[in-house]
Amino acid sequence: MEKQVYNPFLPSYEYIPDGEPHIFGDRVYLYGSHDKFNGTDYCMNPYVCWSAPVDDLSSWKYEGIILDKGMDPLDPEGNKLYYAPDVAQGKDGRYYLYYSIEGSCCISVAVCDTPAGKYKFHGHVQDQDRHVLGSAEGDAYQFDPGIFVDDDGRCYLYSGGNSLFADEDQGRKRVGAMVMELEDDMMTVKSMPEIITSNKEKAFEENQYFEAPSVRKVNGLYYFIYSSFPNVHNLCYATSPYPDRDFTYRGVIISNADIFTDNKERNKAMSYCGNNHGSFIQIKGQWYIFYHRHSNRDGYNRQACAEKIFFLEDGTIPQVELTSCGLNDGDLAEVGTYEARIACNMASKEGVPLLVLTYDENHPYFTQEGEDREENGNQYIANFQDGATAGYKYFQFAEGNRFRIKIRGEATGKILVTHHLGGEVCASVIITPSEEWQNYETAFSPEKGRQPVFITFQGTGVIDILEFEFKKI
Repeated sequence: MEKQVYNPFLPSYEYIPDGEPHIFGDRVYLYGSHDKFNGTDYCMNPYVCWSAPVDDLSSWKYEGIILDKGMDPLDPEGNKLYYAPDVAQGKDGRYYLYYSIEGSCCISVAVCDTPAGKYKFHGHVQDQDRHVLGSAEGDAYQFDPGIFVDDDGRCYLYSGGNSLFADEDQGRKRVGAMVMELEDDMMTVKSMPEIITSNKEKAFEENQYFEAPSVRKVNGLYYFIYSSFPNVHNLCYATSPYPDRDFTYRGVIISNADIFTDNKERNKAMSYCGNNHGSFIQIKGQWYIFYHRHSNRDGYNRQACAEKIFFLEDGTIPQVELTSCGLNDGDLAEVGTYEARIACNMASKEGVPLLVLTYDENHPYFTQEGEDREENGNQYIANFQDGATAGYKYFQFAEGNRFRIKIRGEATGKILVTHHLGGEVCASVIITPSEEWQNYETAFSPEKGRQPVFITFQGTGVIDILEFEFKKI
């Protein structure tokens, strides 16, 4: 069987949110923040990079740490948080990393000769008088840089946090989303920032700008991708014939809660959600949106995911659902072993709370054993109680199989496998209490064709789920 790729598409021990994908040469590189497992805040780890051949998105390679903390004079002790970065190649052939450090209100720049080598501190984004933007009270608040190089070589930097909670942060003005054209040095702005949306004018009234600006160009149209408020689980977009003005709201690309607000049947959370940040890219003719999901019962353990997207003739992007097979070349195979962690939907018997990242003792969640690390993943679903469901989309079934599941826990009851929530049972297995991982196997009679799979527990006690398998009879 050919190697498959799932969501999340990086190893289970890796926590890369805020993904910005870029193609340099024959590889796609993923740049993002770096969360720490069981961390107490966002973005606690130093930046790392992962890459894959454009013709094999199942083979992601760990490129290592690309920027050491403590190099930037805004973080002399090397103990600050490093927020969502982005990368672009300059006219000099070098690669420029844009990032924001905790409490700085500025955009820092590092440079490297290769896309995923060791970046060195280069400076801070500045005006023509070499004043660092965001360094003084009264300046516009700089945050979440997004960098875009147009077809004509002109380079634009997007930045800014929301202005919904407060008009100032550390004396800097929260003016909303801004754009600045850069000189060829990739660090000096040609003119002062222009506001794309301040939220005051209600330009994106349906889903107002929150943070996470990113810009792409498709068929001559500029797409401004962003995270919205109050629906922070959404990645939304606006379009314009220009890179620096006149953006019009167009819709939602993806929700990490899997909510479709314009569909009454899908207008509820199907997954535990939180903030979102990402962008899209075309790889070998197919467009993908990169985003992140949440794990470990808080907002500080986010993981990179991706889904296929499609453009209509009018330039709109229909919202896509969460799946377990985003970067895979088609649906998942009917024979194989699958980690429980690739569930794209998950809920307790009571469902998913309306408030983002609201957990109590009744809700299942993704977690791992051991400390934060860069090897030996063992993520699993924990706290699976009566009525809890994990959903996986999609598989291609052609004939009958056997189903095996590996679980542990002080619980008694049965595991049900269906194609739809509350639907006809395709497999059922009785479980008994066990502190160690235990395999259970039974007959499995799937419907043919493209099908989702939902695993539900009915019984007393609590179980953890490590993996499941479909076997041929």
